[in-house]
Formats: sequence, C-alpha cells, structure tokens
Amino acid sequence: MQKITILTCTAYLQLDVSKPYEANIQLEYDLLKTALENKGVLVERINWDNPDYDFSSTDAVVFRTIWDYFERYSAFENWLEKVSTLTKVINPLSLIKWNIDKHYLADLKTKGIAIMDTVFVDTGALVTLQSVADAKGWKDLVIKPAISGAAFHTYKIMASEIAEKEDLFKQLVAERDMLVQEFQPTIMTKGEASLMVFNGKYTHAVLKRAKEGDFRVQDDFGGSVHSYNPSQEEIAFAEKTFAACDVLPAYGRADIVWDKNNKPQLSELEIVEPELWVRNCPKAANAFAEGIIEFM
Repeated sequence: MQKITILTCTAYLQLDVSKPYEANIQLEYDLLKTALENKGVLVERINWDNPDYDFSSTDAVVFRTIWDYFERYSAFENWLEKVSTLTKVINPLSLIKWNIDKHYLADLKTKGIAIMDTVFVDTGALVTLQSVADAKGWKDLVIKPAISGAAFHTYKIMASEIAEKEDLFKQLVAERDMLVQEFQPTIMTKGEASLMVFNGKYTHAVLKRAKEGDFRVQDDFGGSVHSYNPSQEEIAFAEKTFAACDVLPAYGRADIVWDKNNKPQLSELEIVEPELWVRNCPKAANAFAEGIIEFM
C-alpha cells in the first residue's frame, strides 16, 4: 500500500478543535485523508521539521499547513533539498522553489498572464518608493516581500505617507527582495477571489473581503470569506494560469483581483501550502486526491 505524508508545522500538529481556526485545519485534513484512503492510500501527518521522522519511509509528501516556513526560510530551504532526495514532493520541487519567490509573477507575465503591475526591488538595491511611484505614475502603493505569507511585512502606503515610509522600505530591502505594486482600490470594495484548481481543472471559489478600513483579506487581520460564483472568464483565467506553469500543479489556487476596468488579473498563484477551502466544497477533496495520485 502506498503511503502519503501530509505536512504541517509544529504549531498545528496537535489541534484544539474547540478553536474555530484549528477546527477548520482538522476538517480540511480529514476530508483529504478520507479521499486518499478511499483510493487505497495510507495517510500520515507530521510537522515538516520533525528530526525523528523517516521521510524515506513514505512514498510522497504533500505540503499543507506549513505556515511557518517563510519565517525560517533558510532552514526550510535546506530541509526541502534534503527531503526531495528521500521521497516524492507534491507539488513537485521545481514548482515549489519557483512559486515560493514572487518573482514567478514576472515569468507568468511573459507567458501572457495578466498580473498586477509590479516592480521588483531586489536585496540591496538603491531604490526609493518615491522613485518607483514617479516612474510608474502611481499614488498609493503596496509593498511586500518576494518570499512571504499571511501578509508578512506587507504594507499599504498612501501617497501622503511615502516619505515617512522610505526608511522602512530601505530596511526591508537591505534584508530581502521586495515587490512594489500600485494599490488597487477594488481590493477594499470588491475583495479578492480565490479559485481552486486541481489537476488543471477549476472546482470551487471563495471571495475574501478585508475588514472595514483594512486592505488585507487574510483572516489573521479580520478578513472574512464568502461564497463566490466566478464568471466563465475568471474560471478560464485561473485554468490558463495553471496551464502556464512548466509542470501542471496537482493542486493550488489562483488569487484574482480586478483592475480599474473590472478585468481579472493575478494577485498571486498559491501552489506551495495554500488554504484551499475544501470544507466549503467537500466533493473537491476527491479532485484533490486524484491530483496527488496522478503525481504518484
């Protein structure tokens, strides 16, 4: 019997289901576990950095709630290289290494995917926020690290705040690659749609909205999740984005925002450890399992 190990982080290895957030993690795991077991696969769950786990004993590892890796990226990168020599990595290693760094957005743009207009400011570059704003004709900005998650070091900077935020930006660029984007007002009025895609096919979607006065849609910052029926144009856009990857991902989601003309553009492609809201569409667990088994 084949064995698949589902990866989490230490914080979510032992879950307290009396807490809604952790109950959702448990439910997501249970749905995937059941779908895989129904296909004759043995399933285990472990924290990715467990030094005592024998990764050569499993046929594949699937990245799920490893939501601390970007805070410990050097250790994670070393572990990832090692584990890929011991077992199969799903999504595959080449995709994970590509998708961890948001420079992948530039790659997708060259393949015809509409992305949010982005300026990449790499570590140590002598670039100011004002110079970016002036060159692009932008007023309000969003800055974020190239390697991050859960809105880590992500800031909205209004035009009137640019001067006072230059030191913050300089400090961030001294330590890491950064992205600068024009702030899209639709994120506060319409939100951000997440379309889930398994094995190249769309299954379901949610709409994420920020709390009043904020721009971050993550629930860590008070964001809320709502049901969403995407248009055929949006579904086609999400599937086209996945098809543009060098290897078709087994699972993931395309986060979509809308430009000033209400046309979809890619905010982020999440294929490492994405929240997938399978609990909102339990039948999608079968598509998830099938995508994993295709890689087996």
